Amino acid sequence: MNPLHIGIAGAGLAGRTLAWRLLRAGCRVSLFDARPRGALDTASMAAAAMLSPLAELAVSDEAVFALGQRSMQLWPRWIDELQAGGGEPVYFRQEGTLVVAHAPDQASLAHFTGLLQHKLPPACRAQVRTLDAAGLAQCEPALAGRFGGGLFLAGEGQLANDQWMAALAVAIDRLGGQWHEGEAVEQVEKGRIVCNSGVAHSVDVAVDARGVGSRAQWPADNPLRGVRGEVLRVECRGVTLRRPVRLMHPRYQLYVAPRPGHQFVVGATELESEDTGPVTLRSMLELGSALHSLHPAFGEARVLRLSAALRPALDDHRPAIALRDGVWHINGLYRHGYLCAPALVDELAHKLLATDTEDAT
Repeated sequence: MNPLHIGIAGAGLAGRTLAWRLLRAGCRVSLFDARPRGALDTASMAAAAMLSPLAELAVSDEAVFALGQRSMQLWPRWIDELQAGGGEPVYFRQEGTLVVAHAPDQASLAHFTGLLQHKLPPACRAQVRTLDAAGLAQCEPALAGRFGGGLFLAGEGQLANDQWMAALAVAIDRLGGQWHEGEAVEQVEKGRIVCNSGVAHSVDVAVDARGVGSRAQWPADNPLRGVRGEVLRVECRGVTLRRPVRLMHPRYQLYVAPRPGHQFVVGATELESEDTGPVTLRSMLELGSALHSLHPAFGEARVLRLSAALRPALDDHRPAIALRDGVWHINGLYRHGYLCAPALVDELAHKLLATDTEDAT
C-alpha cells in the first residue's frame, strides 16, 4: 500500500512541525510556503519561544493552559527525537520563570499573582512561589539587589525557536519531505493544493497551516485576524540569566529570554494592528528602556535584530483544529504558538493517521 500523501500549506511552526511528525510516521509529505525556509519575517521567528503555561494563564483560559501542560510533556521528548542520530542541536531549558516588578509597579505584580492563584488548578498552585530579596538573588544572581522580591514559576521553560525551525528543515530533508519553497498557495481544497502559479498539486489529504494567510478560509462567526508582535534580539556579555524573566509594568509585560552566546530575546509589544512594516521607534524605545531598567548592563547591549510579524488570532484567542469541506486547518496560535504547538500538532497528526487507517479498512 502506498503511504498516505499529505500536502501542507504553510511551513511555519505548526506546518513544519506537523510535516516532521508525519514523515516520522511513514507518510509522504509535500510542504508549500511562499517564503524560503530560512526567512526571518515570520511569526515563528519573531518570537521568544517561552514555554510558560502558568504565566500565560493570567491572560488566557483553561483550554490554552491544558494545551500548554500537554506540550510541556512533549517538548523534551520531541527535542530528543529531533537531535537523535546527529540531528541539529536545539537549545532547551526547563528551569522555571522569574517574575519581578520595580517598587512603583508592585500593584501590577500583586494583580498578576492574584490572577494566577485564582485561575490555577489547586494541584498546580504549589508551582508558584513567592521569593524575598534573598531568594531572588539566589535564583538569579544577576538581579541581586535590584528587586525586593518576585515570583518563581516552577516547571516553565524556553527553547531557541530559530534552532528548532532550522533543525526541523534538516530533518524533513533527511526524511524525504518534498519542499516547495517560494510557492505561494492560492487555494487549499479537498485533495489538492493550488499555487499562485496556477499549478495544482494532488494529495490524499490537504492541511492549511498558513496562519494569517488562511484568513479567507475561516468562517465569519470566528474570523481570523493578525495581531502584530515585535521582538528585539540583543547580545550582552555583562548579564547572565539562567531562565526567562518577566518584568511587570502597568502598560505591558516585558519578557527577556536568554539564549546561548550571551544573547537575549526581548519582547512586550502586542498591537491590534495588521501593519507588516518594520519595528516602530516607540516599540524600540519602550523595549530598550524597560530592558535597561531590568539591569543597567543592558545599556551596552548590541542590537542584533529587530523583528515584527503578524500572529494569527481567532476571536476567542484559542488555537484551533478544524475539518471543513475536506480540508484540515490548524491555526489561531496567537501568542501561544510555541507553548501550544506540540499538543495541537500531536492531536492533528493522530487524526490524520486515523483517517488513513479508516481508508485502508
